[in-house]
Amino acid sequence: MHKQSFSLALVAALGLLTACTRPAGEAAKTGADTGAAAASKVVATVNGTKITGQLFDVFLQAVTGKPAAEATPEQKSQMLDQLINMTLAAQAADKEGLAKDPEVQAKIELIRSQVLAEAATDKYIKSHPVSESEAKAEYDTQVANMPKEYKARHILVETKAEAESIIRELQAGGDFAKIAGKESKDSTGKNGGDLGWFSLQTMVKPFADAVAAMKKGETTQAPVQSEFGWHVINLEDIRSPEAPAFADVKQQVEMLAQRKKLQAYLDELRKTAKIQKTS
Repeated sequence: MHKQSFSLALVAALGLLTACTRPAGEAAKTGADTGAAAASKVVATVNGTKITGQLFDVFLQAVTGKPAAEATPEQKSQMLDQLINMTLAAQAADKEGLAKDPEVQAKIELIRSQVLAEAATDKYIKSHPVSESEAKAEYDTQVANMPKEYKARHILVETKAEAESIIRELQAGGDFAKIAGKESKDSTGKNGGDLGWFSLQTMVKPFADAVAAMKKGETTQAPVQSEFGWHVINLEDIRSPEAPAFADVKQQVEMLAQRKKLQAYLDELRKTAKIQKTS
């Protein structure tokens, strides 16, 4: 009956604000936080190529996910060796002419675009913070769109004929819970077919569609077929779920509002851009 379960919290899983990969994104953020001293400091030289402190800090955070200041001396030593090895491999690739390979060039351009896109995103977010009123408006929107919850019982049988027979028995005054306990092949039968409270999104579509069309207290007058068999449904109650307090979800709501602002910004960029798709 139930589809794979998932949380019905006020704010759904939010995802990243941009589609940039983690290393590229962290590289842009770290670069903004490091000072002139880090930029000029040289931590290693590989065949004449200087590795600056800023580059090393960016690399360290991209790999570990933590600011360079939080790394232990051992971690810094290991990360520097990795960066040196990467530099050696890059130098070897240059000598072999791999930088001219079309696929390699495409990857380099993609990484460049990722870093620039992340930098632009960060700048936009910092200059367009979500206000209290915007966050509250987003909260109100989410609360208004929270799905209703339903409380129902059902009887599940193998054939349509069995379901029709049960409906006739109910119409003649039969007790739904007792019939469910005797006839339903679903595990809820032992509880009189009680499904408890649920949202329509957690049910298979034919069942959800049938419940959505019913009124409180109604029993289906025709069997409802799903992948599990044939259902006879009794809708006991409908309610609006209790929303969490604004203060409890404020951070998530702000992130959602910020994401929408960012999407609006990107939509505006598309409106003024000349875009031609050739495939």
